[in-house]
Formats: sequence, C-alpha cells, structure tokens
Amino acid sequence: MRQLYRIVGSRRAGSRCIVEGKDLRKAGLKVTLPRLKILEILESSPTRHMSAEEIYKKLLGLSEDIGLATVYRVLTQFEGAGLVTRHHFEDGMAVFEINQGGHHDHIVCMDCGAVEEFVDADIETRQNAIAQRLGFKIEEHSLVLYGRCQRPNCPSRKALRARLPS
Repeated sequence: MRQLYRIVGSRRAGSRCIVEGKDLRKAGLKVTLPRLKILEILESSPTRHMSAEEIYKKLLGLSEDIGLATVYRVLTQFEGAGLVTRHHFEDGMAVFEINQGGHHDHIVCMDCGAVEEFVDADIETRQNAIAQRLGFKIEEHSLVLYGRCQRPNCPSRKALRARLPS
C-alpha cells in the first residue's frame, strides 16, 4: 500500500493549514512555484473543493504563468502523494481538496452544487456493522449524499424556478 502524506503544517490560518515547502519535500516532491501556488489556492479558497479549471482561473487572475496542463499534472502528483483528495460529485467533474487527515463525508446540492462536509459517528458505526456482517473490514470508503439545499437565497434554485412554467 502506498504511503499517504497529509498536510500537517505547524502554522494555521483559522482552521486551515498553512502549506509549506517541507510538506512537498516530505511527500517526495520538489518545491516549485507552480506546486506552491496551487497548494496556496486550494488552501485559501472559501470553498474546500475546487476543480482544475477553477484553480487555473485563479492563477490567471493572479497573473501567474502556469498552464492548465500543469495544473492537471500537479494535482495528479499531489493526489498520488496523498496531499489532496479527488472527488467526483454529481456533475462528474473532478474536484480536489487538501487532505488534512480527518475522515468526513459529503452532501451535495443537486441545484446549486454546494458541497457540505459532515462527520457522523452513527453512520460510521452502522457502516462498520454492515461490513462485519458481510465479512468485510472497511479499509476506506466514500459517502456522498445528494439532495436539494433549503437555502432561501440559492441562486440556482431561483434560476430553475424562473425556467419552470407557471
């Protein structure tokens, strides 16, 4: 089994880790400007889940000369080193989040695409009981729930209502 590395920087900004060059070196990667910039964008994003295209657009906005192919390549390297986790939610587009080590599950709004993270001990206990009953030991898993957020100001739901016949 491959060794996974998690971002466990010693400095923190709010609840997020501050990524440092030593995190890259510890994962066996050279410290390069594109790698640092991409980690910085993932770390500072108000949403924890970003696509390669969203990261690329942020880089363009910062006048960084880093191409989309480089973003994809770096994210794949980070995933292989365990620095980021890749998810494929409802629309099938890959999104990435920094791997901070703690397990969590996701709930995704089918209208606006909002992603919320949660941890529920009862769900984890039930999954382990099912696995044990069926003769399995869970090594890893991913749980994604899909629903419709109840936010009164959801812009996607408003756009959806505007298209529906009255």
